[in-house]
Amino acid sequence: MKGTDQRSSVGFGFAAYLCWGFFPLYWPLLDPASPLEALAHRVVWSLGVVAILLTVTGRWSQFRAIFTQPRLLALLLGASVVIAVNWGVFIYGVTHERVIETSLGYFINPLVTVMLGVAILGERLRGLQWGAVGLGAVAVAVLTVDYGHLPLVALTLAFSFGTYGFVKKKANVGTVESLGVETLLLAPFALAFLGWLHATGDLAFGHHGRGNALLLAGTGLVTAIPLLLFGAAATRLTLVTIGLLQYLTPALHFLFGLVVFGEDMTPARWGGFALVWLALSLFTLDALRHRRRPTPVGSAQLRGQ
Repeated sequence: MKGTDQRSSVGFGFAAYLCWGFFPLYWPLLDPASPLEALAHRVVWSLGVVAILLTVTGRWSQFRAIFTQPRLLALLLGASVVIAVNWGVFIYGVTHERVIETSLGYFINPLVTVMLGVAILGERLRGLQWGAVGLGAVAVAVLTVDYGHLPLVALTLAFSFGTYGFVKKKANVGTVESLGVETLLLAPFALAFLGWLHATGDLAFGHHGRGNALLLAGTGLVTAIPLLLFGAAATRLTLVTIGLLQYLTPALHFLFGLVVFGEDMTPARWGGFALVWLALSLFTLDALRHRRRPTPVGSAQLRGQ
């Protein structure tokens, strides 16, 4: 790859993870819409944006072809369910003063992806990878004691996105077509829920000013733009580079939770996060040491939220 192309690809990747990093600042703006209404709007408006992208790029034939392949369609149905869970829990977390916990979820996601590789694919871990997973487990135990319960928001985000990445890897479908199928499968449920909210008088859209309506409609663009940026970068960057860039997103979440939202960090929580960061350091060191070898187990790409 030429130097200019390399810099452009890194720039696109950086911009994608930067966009995802600023997500905690966007979703609270949708108030008084509930997290479930925000999720439903995200599905519906994302489908609209994808339809435009499929038209502009001329990929409708590839999109339609997916529906002639039952196995592929089943995989994307599974992907649609877990990404809906991921999106919904993330929106809940950032609108209920749990932004730092959402950052924990995406910090530990690479470690969860590693364990999925071991549990599902029977892959074997190297020494540093075992060390990273062990430290991650200790960190979760420390944080569980401090919270008084399992950090369910973090764990749900990590496992749902880890599963999503695994299923998408098996499906191996283009980003736009995949998102189109996933949102199309979810859209009937989203529209039914919005219709129910309207019937009960609990629908925020259209009842709290033009600004609120535009922000809810904007969830489609907010979803699509970083995915397009990521798509422009992912095919030309090494997994090591992507792996390093992906930490930008949870780092920003952590910073916003601490500084903007003023969430508490007890000494035990600092200790738990320090263990996670140490685990990620070992994980990254292992990836750098084996960067010229086949794809490392559990290399994760942050494409959820």
